[in-house]
Amino acid sequence: MKYRSLALLSTLVLSAGLVACSSSDGTSDGAGDGRTALDVWLMRDSVSAQFQKEFETGFEKAHPDIDVKIQIQEWEGIGEKVTAALASNDAPDVIEVGNTQVAQYAQSGGLTDFSDRVGELGGGDWLEGLAEPGSYEGKQYGIPYYAANRVVIHRTDLFEKAGIDPARIRTRDQWIAATRKLNTGGTQGIYLPGQNWYVLSGFVWDEGGDLAVKSGGGWKGGLDSSGALRAMDFYRRLQALGKGPKDSDEAQPPQAEVMAKGQVAQIIAVPGGAKVIEEKNPELKGKLGFFPIPGKTADRPGAVFTGGSDLVVPAVAAHQEEAFTLIRELTGDAWQKKLAVAMSYVPNKTTLAGAVAGDPGTAAMAAGAANGHATPNTPQWAAVEAKNPIKEYMTAVLTGEDAKSAAAEASRTITETLGSDS
Repeated sequence: MKYRSLALLSTLVLSAGLVACSSSDGTSDGAGDGRTALDVWLMRDSVSAQFQKEFETGFEKAHPDIDVKIQIQEWEGIGEKVTAALASNDAPDVIEVGNTQVAQYAQSGGLTDFSDRVGELGGGDWLEGLAEPGSYEGKQYGIPYYAANRVVIHRTDLFEKAGIDPARIRTRDQWIAATRKLNTGGTQGIYLPGQNWYVLSGFVWDEGGDLAVKSGGGWKGGLDSSGALRAMDFYRRLQALGKGPKDSDEAQPPQAEVMAKGQVAQIIAVPGGAKVIEEKNPELKGKLGFFPIPGKTADRPGAVFTGGSDLVVPAVAAHQEEAFTLIRELTGDAWQKKLAVAMSYVPNKTTLAGAVAGDPGTAAMAAGAANGHATPNTPQWAAVEAKNPIKEYMTAVLTGEDAKSAAAEASRTITETLGSDS
């Protein structure tokens, strides 16, 4: 599931006035001047108009035989549009897709396999949360483009008043202790809704578990493993230190708006949520900070779900080598650094985290991204999210039902869903 659908990016970029540079709907053999016209689909809010223009100019100067034609696509309905393009004879040459969408497109046989060119692209340093879902059945189809993930957004004034240094919160136990200390005088130490299952996923990964695991050639739900049960217990303890609802997620009500009311010390969200908080309550401007979700131990930040995008090339694309050249440039170190700074994204490689050191929110994201993960890499996972037994399971536990029984039931539903063809 692309992470924008989970509001991971909807608040990250609030004013990207994007325009398409071309209204072309298909590929063409030339640009009318002897150059190869390369059709590229990038998604809304992927790049700013300024970055788009800078990249096109720079790329075409370095590769004067290629005319880049970027078209900005909308996320709504993009799945059907990409599926149709992959099955057509006039697909674009390069397409941006949500990182966890790659498997469903690769399953159809409609994508170009780049396995033998991973080294050329510097794949040894790619973020795991982008690279792993970009592969399918051992082959690399999706090339990591950019990432974003959740961090802890906190009230610096409330932390200072309580005598808490957020830089010293490195473990979950320290986080619980600090949150309990903040939970006084009418202040909620944290606002954590009961169904924020992506946050729970991070705790599950920290405990060595997963939402589902491969078993005997298929998939089996993993919420009833000992590690996943420990993760849910930690979530329960943390959630109890605030007044978040037990039966809804971070969008109902929008947690940034809840924090803007002034009684909440922390939320777990993408850094862009801070802009929403400040817009809703200007008195909080300059009073918000960020730190990575703490880990189980101090030597590693907490695991996070990596949202973001990969770049793919349709197998039927007319200009395979030119498409690879564009991907190599756009995902290469020079343009990745510029994109990260321009758009407050996490670059696609762990070695490039320093590029965003000057942006506190993005720097916190980059630190967490080093321990990033993706949902189970199977085309059927979207069907699990549609049913979302994880949310129901979380509410059941938080309202007092037996955790083992509820986890077993949710795992059965996941197993049955992943075993279906739907």
